[in-house]
Amino acid sequence: MKRIGILTAGGDTPALNATIYGAVQRANALKIEVVGLLRGYAGLLDPKVPHVLLNPLYSGIPELDPCKGGTLIGSSRTYLDHTSSEHLRVAGAHAAKLQLDGLLCIGGDGTINGMQPLAEILPCVLAPKTIDNDLGLNYPGEPDEWVRPADGAGPAVRAAAGRDSLRLEDIVNYATPGFATAVFVVVQMVERLRTTAESHHRIAVVEVMGRQSGYIALGAAYAQPDIILIPEVPVDPQQLMQQVSRIYDQQQNVVIVVGEGVRGLDGRELGATSPAFDPAGNVKYSGAADAIVGMLERSLSPDLFLETRRFEPGSSALFSRKVGHTQRGGRPILFDRFAATQLGGRAVELLAAGYSNEVATLQYSPQAGFTFSSIAANRLRDRWGEIHPREVHPSLYDAARMQLSTLGMEYLKPIFTRAVGADDVEYIRREVFDAGCLSNRYQSINSDIRRRIRYL
Repeated sequence: MKRIGILTAGGDTPALNATIYGAVQRANALKIEVVGLLRGYAGLLDPKVPHVLLNPLYSGIPELDPCKGGTLIGSSRTYLDHTSSEHLRVAGAHAAKLQLDGLLCIGGDGTINGMQPLAEILPCVLAPKTIDNDLGLNYPGEPDEWVRPADGAGPAVRAAAGRDSLRLEDIVNYATPGFATAVFVVVQMVERLRTTAESHHRIAVVEVMGRQSGYIALGAAYAQPDIILIPEVPVDPQQLMQQVSRIYDQQQNVVIVVGEGVRGLDGRELGATSPAFDPAGNVKYSGAADAIVGMLERSLSPDLFLETRRFEPGSSALFSRKVGHTQRGGRPILFDRFAATQLGGRAVELLAAGYSNEVATLQYSPQAGFTFSSIAANRLRDRWGEIHPREVHPSLYDAARMQLSTLGMEYLKPIFTRAVGADDVEYIRREVFDAGCLSNRYQSINSDIRRRIRYL
């Protein structure tokens, strides 16, 4: 194998450059040229295919910094349509013109869907990324638990049966690069909102990303929120009201973390306030926290606030905040840099060894710690060929307490015990508050990389 391509597709995460860096470093050792395809699949479908050589003379370019967030080769939510023969023809032709012997795709489930038809004409491997931590399986046989109506119409749903317990060593792809940094950002915000909620005797509802998966909300437990609501468990207004009332009566403030994809008892997604979708077909959530605030406004007794907010309406005690896209950006913390660089290198090794349609994975066991492996992409699919976002397993969440379970704590500990390194702290002192930041214009990586762009 002499030359491979790399693309980053879908939403950005803090660890994309670290993945590219790890891939380039391993490619250098194997004497493989690495071509970066700009703007993900959109670049591969471009008639001219803008690209950059990431390792001229088997040496990484200086713009490639694993500590920088985002991706120096850009991304887009334009995906390769796996049902389009024209898309496949154009992408294949451009890959041939670039003389690619293989392709490394960095992304999530949408990226896999685009990669699989390409794998029929070109060796392709995926290095996973998503802040949602929803690419993987709770255990290998999980895709077999999805069923469809007898007539084949309608979407697949989870069967009632499934494992009621979980072993950490059975998890396929334990954590995805970007997840730990997203949790780090959320924890900081929740911790800061806690003190203002305490000072003003208020109830704060903080919305985090994750779509239908509650992993980021679970990770927020490090900020000690009073209540965690995840998409996998429908919100019972009565139960929520009782919990909030009890906690507020004790401490005159409450902090609630809510995953953006939370559902009501009727199965309706509370945050899907408008029928809007992104290019990958995912619902755009915009109102989960506001929906919870509205639910509490209707349910909580005004008497609850008589002592603390005597001269103000009870509704003034409630406020919501969305962490939003800050979860996607900035410098990746140590855990994500480590996982991403290793997965990027592992993906190159898989290509060099002749694998295709394979996904590099991060595994964990209490005995061996973290290790790197892989799984065939098809093993992530159900019998109808669909990849489902990994949900938080019931054993990781205590629905009665609306908190982490004991096993949930055990799941998070290996990720975050050493998630932040000394260099992360030094970065704040040395670079964030460097006096030069006050006078020097920010140098965008887009400006730097433009000098290296080439076109077919």
